[in-house]
Amino acid sequence: MASPSGGSSSNNTSSERKLTRDTSLDSHARFNLSPVPSVEDDEDDGVGHETHQGLTRINQDDSGEEVDLTGSGPSGGTTTVTLYDKNDGISSPPPSRHQEQVTNVTYVVRKHYENFETIDWLKDLMRNRIRHRNTRAHRRDGWKKRFAFWFDTWSGWICVLLVGVSAGLVAGFVDIGAKWMSHWRTGICAPAFWLNREQCCWGSRHVEFDDVHNEICEYWKSWSDLFGFNELSASAWFLQYFMFIFWSVVYAAFIVVLVVGSAPYASGSGIPEIKTILSGFIMYGYLGKWTFIIKSIGMIFATSAGLIVGKEGPFVHISCCCGNLFSKLFPKYGQNEARKREILSAAAATGVSVAFGAPIGGILFSLEEISYYFPYKTLWRTFFCCMIGALVVRTINPYGNGHEIQFPVEYNVPWATFEVVPFIGLGALGGLWGTLFIKTNIRWLKYKKTSRIGQYPRAEVILLTIITALVCFPNHYLRLTMPELIRRLVGQCHVDDHMDLCDYEREIPIGTASAKLYAAVAGPGIHRALWQLLWALIVQITLVIFTIGTKVPSGLIIPSISIGAIAGRIIGIITEQIAYRNQHLAILRHECGVSNEHCVTPGLYAVVGACAFLGGVSRMTVSLVVIMSEVTGGLSYIVPLMVAALTAKWVGDAFGEGIYEENVKLSGYPYLENRESYRLTRKAGEAIVDKRTGEVRPLICIVQDGMTIYQIDKLIRQHPHSIYPVVLSTDFPCIVGQIQRRDLLAVLKSRKTQLTYEQSKPVLNRKISVVSMSNLLNKSGQPSSLGMRRASLALQASRVLQLHKLVDRAPILVTDQTPMEAVIDMFRKLGCRQLFVTKNGRLQGILTRKDIIRLMHEANVSEKMEH
Repeated sequence: MASPSGGSSSNNTSSERKLTRDTSLDSHARFNLSPVPSVEDDEDDGVGHETHQGLTRINQDDSGEEVDLTGSGPSGGTTTVTLYDKNDGISSPPPSRHQEQVTNVTYVVRKHYENFETIDWLKDLMRNRIRHRNTRAHRRDGWKKRFAFWFDTWSGWICVLLVGVSAGLVAGFVDIGAKWMSHWRTGICAPAFWLNREQCCWGSRHVEFDDVHNEICEYWKSWSDLFGFNELSASAWFLQYFMFIFWSVVYAAFIVVLVVGSAPYASGSGIPEIKTILSGFIMYGYLGKWTFIIKSIGMIFATSAGLIVGKEGPFVHISCCCGNLFSKLFPKYGQNEARKREILSAAAATGVSVAFGAPIGGILFSLEEISYYFPYKTLWRTFFCCMIGALVVRTINPYGNGHEIQFPVEYNVPWATFEVVPFIGLGALGGLWGTLFIKTNIRWLKYKKTSRIGQYPRAEVILLTIITALVCFPNHYLRLTMPELIRRLVGQCHVDDHMDLCDYEREIPIGTASAKLYAAVAGPGIHRALWQLLWALIVQITLVIFTIGTKVPSGLIIPSISIGAIAGRIIGIITEQIAYRNQHLAILRHECGVSNEHCVTPGLYAVVGACAFLGGVSRMTVSLVVIMSEVTGGLSYIVPLMVAALTAKWVGDAFGEGIYEENVKLSGYPYLENRESYRLTRKAGEAIVDKRTGEVRPLICIVQDGMTIYQIDKLIRQHPHSIYPVVLSTDFPCIVGQIQRRDLLAVLKSRKTQLTYEQSKPVLNRKISVVSMSNLLNKSGQPSSLGMRRASLALQASRVLQLHKLVDRAPILVTDQTPMEAVIDMFRKLGCRQLFVTKNGRLQGILTRKDIIRLMHEANVSEKMEH
């Protein structure tokens, strides 16, 4: 603990004087934490009632909310930090001795947090209740006050309405742009270059399809056609190959240069960071306007470049950017970080809603995977926001199918009971693949941090794009975009389908287009498709490990769905052929032996595989099943989806945590998991003991009385903690409150500002001069010139400085015998930033959020070592 020290001071006797920095003054002016004189004391000293009214008036922020968080009133005292200069050699001068040299500097509770800081949930929510109470109390004072009250009441619904509309518009813009630019790699629509391949052939009367169901018409021109090459020649094939690589590299180079140079936060999916921000962590710029603009554009170029990334995951980040930008229009949310996270929770759900056309799944995704604080009223606003976003997407119709479903399932064939076995197998494969991806990807990202590869992000992305284009072009399925590939894999074969996946050797002729398709032996097209899909599976599994984590907008949801759909379709075709050739078996006779109609649907296995592989990576369950049901429209297959999702989670949890949690740990964010239970048998007093020395770590405290400015300045610079406990004395360290470091720095900066001025008579009230933080800081949080000058004059002109509201007298305390399980619950449910541990009334130590995260990690490691 810091100890007090003394010395002599210098006197200023001239009425016309220069106020400059005086080091001797800093060494003798003292911090003294003592009660503020009451109103009666001020009146006895000759201070009029108007001055106290001015104090009360200034002691409110711009929004009119009260800031007295310490519970003091006119008849009671508030713990303050008082600085005094003992000119007369008196160790503790009485107030009356220095009445002419007292300056009360009153600071309101600051709304702005520093970057990479955890918010104080309790203080923010309490300030919001005070603000709402003041607004409600003044609603009858006039029509302006009444309008302000009703605007404040409806501001939450207006804000989520704007978020839903903006997120839907961005989603439609990104989907249309990505599909159009990705088709440019293979050709162009000659009559209208702004149309993609599918739209270009809508007006043609002679449309054919290739082996992977791509449209072929006279309006769509490949690059070899434009340059006059014969489509069947080798030179035409190599020209197509070159143009495919060329456009891929152009797209990737443009976006990686833009992201690295202008918006580094626009890279990745953003879901791990959104989880951390919603838990109360401050990351300025991550939800800013430039991140929003560049990431919206970047998703189009990254997916069009053919990289194994998805645009659906980053939609969560983009929607949260919309929520952050629109919340600034409403003081209820823009000036309160705790309330702002309610809007961000609704925005995160809307991101999933507009990305997949799954509003209910988005709500459950936010509730299960993203949100940390999700009150009941936020549920209805989230519901409304997701509904608006889905309606906007449906109006834009980016998928071209007349509704918001991205991968529609048009069959309703009942699944057989014996298929539960392959469904469980797909779930196990999904869990194993999720574990493989997480382990290898995290290890690769750690390696990049320590190697030269991470120093050249632009070259890494360009080289990865070239490799991806070289490998993907020869394979017809990899040449497709991942949403197009998924749509073909989950679909059912029709009578007029001539792609390889529907090549069956049917013995019974099909009479009409509406006739039922019967089971048959797989033809050569299916065998060819199986080998190509197997190669596509290997390529996507390999490339996604190195692509996720690069400096481009990259989501993992669509790549996981694509890999799972490929694996599911392969297993579905194999199961279908086994069931067809062994209908005489007892286990198949009841399901498949009655008629020759299909009893196994390969497209269903693609849907289940997509669910299993996505669940193996993200470890989602309830929200995943609902999302897959809404994305495909297959409500009849909820049970197979549940089986696969639960199996994937069980298998994945046996090897570690999900990808989002691992990325949070890799980045070192202070995210406190609020769902897991930990077996911590130790007490709070044992948690503050240093393991190496076996003793309690020394505390850095501020003593209530007698510390000089020099000692305080030296303490906060040598020990840059965010908060310091205030104790009675070094002999009896009973905690009386806590002080924010940023407030101490503001006072010291004002105290040490070197100002020189001359005046014939003082313009400041030397008896009591109140300087509010609303004058010291402008609305942007930066020091204002006028406010700083007033603060500096007041701080330097007086020898006794009482800093009101600087000490928080309501710290959260626990005893050394409190179980750690209870301490963890307090951090989770109360949103504490720190807890003070006491023993017999004496302060013993401090437990911060980072300490709790470290202890929980150690508990996990020790538990794994035991098993």
